[in-house]
Amino acid sequence: MIRTMIKLLPCLFLGVLLSQSAAAEKLTGDQILKKVEDTLTAPKDRDATLKMTLVDKDGNEKLRELKIFQKGDEMRLIRFLSPADVKGVGFLVLSDDVMYLYMPAFHKIRRIASHVKNENFMGTDFTYDDMAQNDYTEKYTAAILEENEGTYLLELTPKPEAEIEYSKLRMWVNRKTFLPDKVEFYDEKDKLLKKMTNSETEQIDGYWTPRHIEMEDVQKNHKTLMELKEVKHNVGLKDKLFSKRYLKRG
Repeated sequence: MIRTMIKLLPCLFLGVLLSQSAAAEKLTGDQILKKVEDTLTAPKDRDATLKMTLVDKDGNEKLRELKIFQKGDEMRLIRFLSPADVKGVGFLVLSDDVMYLYMPAFHKIRRIASHVKNENFMGTDFTYDDMAQNDYTEKYTAAILEENEGTYLLELTPKPEAEIEYSKLRMWVNRKTFLPDKVEFYDEKDKLLKKMTNSETEQIDGYWTPRHIEMEDVQKNHKTLMELKEVKHNVGLKDKLFSKRYLKRG
């Protein structure tokens, strides 16, 4: 009996160590959300070309092509390349509160007012704020609803001071990539408004990157599909690119 106990002691000791290690590594919802944010902003900069498809409730499609330049966790410049009716339209993000839209037909740049940030961007199912957002931890508090071997399910609640149109978000975070595989957006009445899915995620230049993004407005039965055609990371984008001067130059 004593010999058996002696033999079991190392196993029991190892089991205690492993359980303590697992407990130490257990993440909170806010820590998981911070990892998501860090993954989204991991590259120093990004130069990407995308194909965008708008699909209405009758299945009619509109095709667009655009460039996205991103530097750090805030600066972003989006430029439409085609078709002719949107070519040259530019959207510049300098911070959460500083956004500009350039419409070449009017040769004017206008600043996006705070009450407009929650309106749809250029007929898509993304709002201006959606297109600019990476600062989840600044705006939301996260709680873990469920978790399994592959996924964390988080519920994101807006912080009291955050100007957010959504009552909450539900985010399915991939435990391998720490990118959202799916996000649900709920309206002020706590009803499902939109859902976004990221797919075909792969490492490009060492950074996890989804090649397909779909945003669906379930209340309007309208979709925006974005397909990554080309992307380069850490190319040395200059700060002067993210300026009103370059926004207008095209």
